[in-house]
Formats: sequence, C-alpha cells, structure tokens
Amino acid sequence: MSNEITRAGLADRFWETKPMDKLNKPEWEALCDGCGKCCVNKLEDEDTGVVVMTRVACRLLDDESCLCSNYPNRHQFVPECIVLTPKTIQETMYWLPQTCAYRLIYEGRPLYDWHPLITGDPESVHRAGVSVKGMTVPEFEVDEDDWEDHVIEEPT
Repeated sequence: MSNEITRAGLADRFWETKPMDKLNKPEWEALCDGCGKCCVNKLEDEDTGVVVMTRVACRLLDDESCLCSNYPNRHQFVPECIVLTPKTIQETMYWLPQTCAYRLIYEGRPLYDWHPLITGDPESVHRAGVSVKGMTVPEFEVDEDDWEDHVIEEPT
C-alpha cells in the first residue's frame, strides 16, 4: 500500500480560489505538506494550554517519508488520531503545526514556497528542513512519563 499524497490532476492553485469547505477529498488531502509534525506526540500544559511538540512519533509514522504508514486504516490502530475536516479545524487549530497548510489556508495566509503544491516536488518539505524526517523516536520506545524529555522546537 502506498503512503504517498496524490497531487496530480488538481486545478492549479485551487486553494487560492476555492473555500475550504468546497474542496473535494483529493484537494483536501493534497494540502498536507507531508512534514509529519501532526504525527508526533504533543504535550499540553493544563494551566496555560500551551502545546509543545515532542520527537516521540505515532506508531504509524514512517520516519523516512514523514507520512502515515497505514493512513486509510489508522483509526483501527490509533483511535485517537484526529480527523481534520473544514468542520473540525477551528477546534483542532491549537494542535496544528505553525507551518501547516490547513492552518495557513484557514487563517487566509499563503502557502510557503517549499510546499509540494507550489514546488511540484514532495521532497521539497524535507529539503526546506521543516519536516521531522530523521528526528523522531517511536512511541513504543519511550515511556509516556518521559515524553517531556523529548520536547523539540517546531522545525520552521
């Protein structure tokens, strides 16, 4: 099973002319830049609500591609995996990476020049240094009580 994001055959710069809630499934999925930052575990401060990223990756994250290794069936293995939709984006915004295309489009901001929809190259996100490629550890190797030892700054 391929874990690639399909971007072929989409209208040029569709995200600039179509409202989020009018995107079809291929367009919605193509917004993902493949950085993998949404698939690393995060810690939220109960008092402040501040969310920090760890290098502790979901058990399904492929550290090389930064994509889910079983995206279509992920909820069978990770029931708590968030389903991001135009209806849920506002409530999950606090959790999205700062460079996330879904966040940027929702906020009315442009995509970064390194985004694969701009470059036509899925590797551009990695070359730009904004992905978690090669920096994660699998969650089954780190006790949840030790996740705070693995806090990282978001690659931007």
